[in-house]
Amino acid sequence: MKMSGREAVMSMLTVAIGIGAVTFMTAGSKIQEWKKVNSGLETTQRRIDGYNKLLSSKDQWASQFADLRKMLPRYPAGKNVNIHWLSTMDRIASNSGVRIVKREAKKEKKIGDVYELPIECREWEGSLKAIKDFLVAIEKEGAMLDMRNLLIKPKGNNLLSGRFTLYCAYTRKENNTRGN
Repeated sequence: MKMSGREAVMSMLTVAIGIGAVTFMTAGSKIQEWKKVNSGLETTQRRIDGYNKLLSSKDQWASQFADLRKMLPRYPAGKNVNIHWLSTMDRIASNSGVRIVKREAKKEKKIGDVYELPIECREWEGSLKAIKDFLVAIEKEGAMLDMRNLLIKPKGNNLLSGRFTLYCAYTRKENNTRGN
C-alpha cells in the first residue's frame, strides 16, 4: 500500500504529537523536581555566602575575642571556683537590695577556651528598683557574668520575686603552663 504525501505528513504529525504528549506527561514531575533542586541550590548558595562573610571577618572576631579574653579572670586548673562566684553574686545582690533565697552552683562547662559556671537562683525577692540595680550591676561586671532565663513575678507589698540562671565566664591555667 502506498501512502500519499498528505497521509505521510499526517502520520508524521500524529507520531510527533504522540511523542510530545508522552514527553510532557513524564517531564511534568521532573520539572517540579528541577524547581526543588534549583531552590535548594539557591538556599545553599546563600548559606555559603554567609559562611564566606563570616570567614572573611575571622580576624576581627579573633581580635575581639582576644580583647574579651584578657578581661576574663584566670584560675588554676582544677580549682573550685563555686564559692568565689556565689559570693560575687551575693555581694552584688546585697548591694542592690535583692535578697537571694535559694541558689545553687551547677557543674562548670568548657566551651572552647572559656569555662562557664551556671548558678541557678531558684528564688529571689526585691523591689523593682532593687532588681533593676542588680541587673545593671551584673552588666557592669563585663563579659564575666551573663544573666539568662530571668523570671519576674509580683509577690505583693511592692515586692517582686522569681528565678534566674547566672553564667560566670572565666579561663583556666593549664598545669603545664608557666607564668600567666
